[in-house]
Amino acid sequence: MIKKLLVTGAMCLALYSNTYAQTIIQSRQYPQNYFRYPLDLTPPTTAGSFGELRPAHFHSGLDFKTNQRTGYPVHAAAEGYISRVRVQFGGFGRAIYITHPNGYTTVYGHLESFSPAVIDLVKKYQYEHQTYEADFNLTPTQVPVKKDEVVAISGNAGASAGPHVHFEIRDSKTEETINAQLFGLTIPDKVPPTITSIGIYHLNGKPFSEKTAKEFLGVTGSAGNYHLIKPQTLELSGNIGFGINTTDMNSTSFNHNGVYSIELKLDGKTVYTFAVERFAFDQTHAINAYIDYPAFESSRRWMQKCFILPGSRISLYPQSVNNGIITFDDNAVHDVEYVVKDVAGNSSSLKLKVKSSPFTNPQPIKPTGTMLYYDKRSEFSNDKVKVIIMPGNLYDDLDFQYSASAKPAGAYSAMHHIHNRLTPIHDSYEIWIKPDVDLGKYADKAVIVSSWGGCQGGYFKDGYVISQVSAFGDYYIKVDSVSPVIHPLNIKNGSNMKAARSINLRMSDNLSGIKSYTGTIDGKWVLMEHDYKSKILSYTFNSDIAPGKHVFKLVLVDNKNNFSEFAADFYR
Repeated sequence: MIKKLLVTGAMCLALYSNTYAQTIIQSRQYPQNYFRYPLDLTPPTTAGSFGELRPAHFHSGLDFKTNQRTGYPVHAAAEGYISRVRVQFGGFGRAIYITHPNGYTTVYGHLESFSPAVIDLVKKYQYEHQTYEADFNLTPTQVPVKKDEVVAISGNAGASAGPHVHFEIRDSKTEETINAQLFGLTIPDKVPPTITSIGIYHLNGKPFSEKTAKEFLGVTGSAGNYHLIKPQTLELSGNIGFGINTTDMNSTSFNHNGVYSIELKLDGKTVYTFAVERFAFDQTHAINAYIDYPAFESSRRWMQKCFILPGSRISLYPQSVNNGIITFDDNAVHDVEYVVKDVAGNSSSLKLKVKSSPFTNPQPIKPTGTMLYYDKRSEFSNDKVKVIIMPGNLYDDLDFQYSASAKPAGAYSAMHHIHNRLTPIHDSYEIWIKPDVDLGKYADKAVIVSSWGGCQGGYFKDGYVISQVSAFGDYYIKVDSVSPVIHPLNIKNGSNMKAARSINLRMSDNLSGIKSYTGTIDGKWVLMEHDYKSKILSYTFNSDIAPGKHVFKLVLVDNKNNFSEFAADFYR
């Protein structure tokens, strides 16, 4: 029999409506007309939506477009104080955090520059700590701000694909990030989501993996009404999971963004709900449990599973029955419906007919490797390798596979095949690899290397090289005894730098990566800025450098403590 449907869930579902939309799913109400948009550009338009699917994370805010250029004033969304300032090589590049008296914090990222008061604080921190990257908190009295006040200038800093302002609203206590459109910061949108395909997964009591029997069916339609390209009654038996490939657009942009919610219904009753209302940052990697990760890794297909893996703990599932898994076994015809909405409430629907038939209880799992369990500490070891996975890092039980192959060129161990890349890891696990030869004086230079992502770091202990890695795959040992390389771009010994605005260099390393860089002029530390996109390291001249002869020096140290030095006399 079809399992009796009970509307249950950890959260009580509430409904939200606005002036131009249908109802949407959310668990609570948020202040309206309290926050303003961070930019004065109208109409407001976005390149990225909240909760949008990104590689290895859900997008945590709204990406406001800035007409493909930098330099727009960025305004405080409400009264408060600047509580945190961050400067980093990648990520947001430059970002400020404003804490507001109503219990929320707004975040503004990829900035070109800060307000003068913040610039002074950043420079003070950088010189006191002799570092370009900065991340520090402020007291409520240091930089108070009023609503509408210009707090920064829009930019393209950090790991940004183009000029825009990344904007977030967070719960100040929990630091959960919340969909800003639920606060009334809406984007004009009368476009319903698009559905392009669905997935059907034959689970039958077995852990989900790349071996799970599945089929993908194409979908067509428009204006919110969709159907299978090949109309048919689906014949299904046993424990079935469904999936969907769906995206959204708004009325101001051609960008394909994420949807707000997905509901799966059986005979008119909801058995599964996904909604991007709010989430914690330690949950964001669980996107790899939400999507069909094997399909994404093998073909970049963004299939969103409408069933929940047992090890997935995220707050984006406000309701489900039997984790969204439906048992078909009663010889009846059933109605299955997907309902997809954007945050404006525009809705799209896809209806299916399913002919159910009896199924035989699945045979017990017969592992071909070593069974590892998502809710237990798991370990695999032999005389050459050890793998330790703590609870919370697997999303389902795993029939773990291991093999080894010949030593790659320049390696100090065999190639160890640690399961495969089609099974995700939430955070990381520990890998121990024993070298095939005595490392001798190179023991402290040894690292673990993956065949797909380069150096994974590591240290030598008890005859093994040990590291924390974030994915399954192929690993082996190498040694990094090569110093990093400095590539001067506009300076050499004896250069006349009178007309130059800056000293520019590039740095590179063959394996373990740069750990630190230190620039000095006449023995005094100077601020070297590292640009994420150009990879250029630069010092910008200021009034501290008097006319005459000076000595510039740059020292690089990699993660295995190999170092290089560049020095040049120059004239101003």
